[in-house]
Amino acid sequence: MKRIKTDLLVIGAGSGGLSVAAGAVQMGAKVVLLEGHKMGGDCLNYGCVPSKALIASGKMAYGQEHSADYGVANAVPQIDYAAAKDHVNQVIAQIEPVDSQERFEGLGVHVIREFGHFISDKEVQAGNTVIKARRIVIATGSSPFVPPIDGIDTVPYLTNETLWELRERPEHLLIIGGGPIGMEMAQAHCRLGSKVTVIEGDTALGKDDPEMADVVLTKLRGEGIEIAEGALIDRVEGGDGAVTLHSKDGRRFTGSHVLVAVGRKSNTDKLNLEAAGIETTRTGIKVDDSLRTTNRRVHAVGDVAGGLQFTHVAGYHAGVIIRSLLFALPSKAKTAHIPWATYTDPELAQVGPTEAQARETHGNKLEVVRFHYNHNDRAIAERKTEGLIKVMVVKGRPVGASIAGHQAGELINLWSLVIANNMKMSQVAAMVSPYPTIGEVNKRVAGAYFSPRLFESNTVKRVVGLVQRLIP
Repeated sequence: MKRIKTDLLVIGAGSGGLSVAAGAVQMGAKVVLLEGHKMGGDCLNYGCVPSKALIASGKMAYGQEHSADYGVANAVPQIDYAAAKDHVNQVIAQIEPVDSQERFEGLGVHVIREFGHFISDKEVQAGNTVIKARRIVIATGSSPFVPPIDGIDTVPYLTNETLWELRERPEHLLIIGGGPIGMEMAQAHCRLGSKVTVIEGDTALGKDDPEMADVVLTKLRGEGIEIAEGALIDRVEGGDGAVTLHSKDGRRFTGSHVLVAVGRKSNTDKLNLEAAGIETTRTGIKVDDSLRTTNRRVHAVGDVAGGLQFTHVAGYHAGVIIRSLLFALPSKAKTAHIPWATYTDPELAQVGPTEAQARETHGNKLEVVRFHYNHNDRAIAERKTEGLIKVMVVKGRPVGASIAGHQAGELINLWSLVIANNMKMSQVAAMVSPYPTIGEVNKRVAGAYFSPRLFESNTVKRVVGLVQRLIP
């Protein structure tokens, strides 16, 4: 058995683990990185990257079919599903070198391509190597959760991990789960020629503001996607090419393929956490505000930490713990400024509390200001007028923002910046946006906040009148 010592051991080469390893080694720490599967983790290989690439293929097909309003004749797209998957693989391949073993070894990281498990509070075994580390970071991510539905194991279902192996377009794709992954893949496949039915046990896009979610769901239904809500699947039957889902209320849904997209579970099974005295919760590893586990030597970042499960959160977590691991300085993870987006068309984005959550917290101190896309000249020019922005404001400072519409995932960046830095609406209003841009939506909603204060205020009018009379 080979034994090595290191300053920092990182378990998992996904977004969080790679960010920690790269940052630490470049600042002078000795780093060992373990990865038993693919470098780049879920995001590069099965999640964010391939899904957005397939969404792009769907957008191209949809654009050909809906170009007449722009003076270009509609065309029937010649869709090659296998070629669309080739596009996905090419995108992954282009990004892959950034996350590769070769790159990280070039930075000075000792990469071991094995799964690791704890054998003591400060030792991890990976294959025939035992690593003793001063500090350990668990960044093993998450994987698709498949609920214990009667008969699910008897049919050939897909998850976000196996979907990318499919080369023939599904004739009728049944998607169990109406969250972001389910809705993104529903629209992409519908635009690529599949019939799609989404079956959601509760409310589709239920974690987002209902008013905003309705903008997206209305568009998706208009494109031909069937969305069945309140349909909790309790039984599955059938075989390859013909699967029937039965819901508790008696509804039946039959299709050629099934995609399970009901959520994710933290990857902790292989770690033997008990040997290191690390406790878990229902959602993942138990951590404090500094992302430290119940073993003071060990931190956990990203999905496995049981909080918000987004790639950008894992990257943010990496920055938080590097401060404490390398410089022994206090550092805590916050969530108020963490945005998320669903990349349907139109997009859906959120940072901070929704309107309902903000009202519950702030009561009558809350002001909600809105601006609709159909008043934005660039949106009108591009025929992207579906949607709106809502900003939740308390004592002049934004606490949350919800956006449904074109480029919502881009627009939400500003509000994350504003909330992270405790900025005021007046500072947003002072921003100058180039005309005409979709980005003006952010400035105009800030203007909408001040309009009643300026144009409907008798005090303002009296002051203006007085100035006009007294100043020659």
